[in-house]
Amino acid sequence: MESTESSYMSSPEGPRRRSSTSPPKSPTSDSAEKPTYVRFLVSNAAAGSVIGKGGSTITDFQSQSGARIQLSRNHEFFPGTTDRIIMVSGTINETIKAVELILSKLLSELHTEEGDDVEPRTKVRLIVPNSSCGGLIGKGGSTIKSFIEESKAGIKISPQDNNYFGLNDRLVTLTGTLEEQMHGIDLIVSKLAEDPHYSQSMNTPFSYPAAYNATSYGPNGAGGKFPNNKEDQSNSVTIGVADGHIGLVVGRGGRNIMEISQISGARIKISDRDDFLPGTTDRKVTITGSQRAVRAAESMILQKVAYASERAME
Repeated sequence: MESTESSYMSSPEGPRRRSSTSPPKSPTSDSAEKPTYVRFLVSNAAAGSVIGKGGSTITDFQSQSGARIQLSRNHEFFPGTTDRIIMVSGTINETIKAVELILSKLLSELHTEEGDDVEPRTKVRLIVPNSSCGGLIGKGGSTIKSFIEESKAGIKISPQDNNYFGLNDRLVTLTGTLEEQMHGIDLIVSKLAEDPHYSQSMNTPFSYPAAYNATSYGPNGAGGKFPNNKEDQSNSVTIGVADGHIGLVVGRGGRNIMEISQISGARIKISDRDDFLPGTTDRKVTITGSQRAVRAAESMILQKVAYASERAME
């Protein structure tokens, strides 16, 4: 699974500062004061860097920008990745300022092995509700093309991922220098702020199978729980997996099954050897959790099994 950690690189001299920290294309005063938000992915290690010792860095960023910054909790990842979620909220200008502070810090801390003076082209992945992606794409792709031309950043919107039950978000990847990325993010955030449905997702920023609670940092840097919608009802389902395929599902040292459990939020138990589903040689895999978590885990396990079956047929 891909992590964004490797994509944040900078030259030893650190990132070149933009000549101005204000957005490259200032929105109208009315829209600039609209409350909005942006979510993006960072590696677990990068999240620690953003928080800082005792919450000092995140407190400083909130103070400088005027925006609120929240992170999903440790090991609560965006489905299909091992990356945590940062949500920045405030007016458009506050939000853009805070995102730039965060990305600048990540760039300055991670060094590239190349010692040249060329500013690195990195990537950042934004999370955007599927319902809002149409507005970003535009008729015949006209809107996203204009954003690419104006910002000089590479911008790609991922197809909808149907592997995770209840996942209604897509990833928008921006590639380029920090300045190009920030120009692109400014255009995207300003466009999303025009969508009345976009702001509705603000109340459930981390509502994925494994991200029931997030840590929110107050003005003094103190962490507290950020409640989210949670299906309290516990469900359990048992599926059969061929004994020969269990190894791939479990992974070396249990790595695969732990990752599936972390991402889905479900508890997974595999029967002992020779403990099969009646009348079969299939091991019993019992998945327990909320309905959403169970479905997500079952989908990921069946993907592993399908891959194992394809390899066996080759």
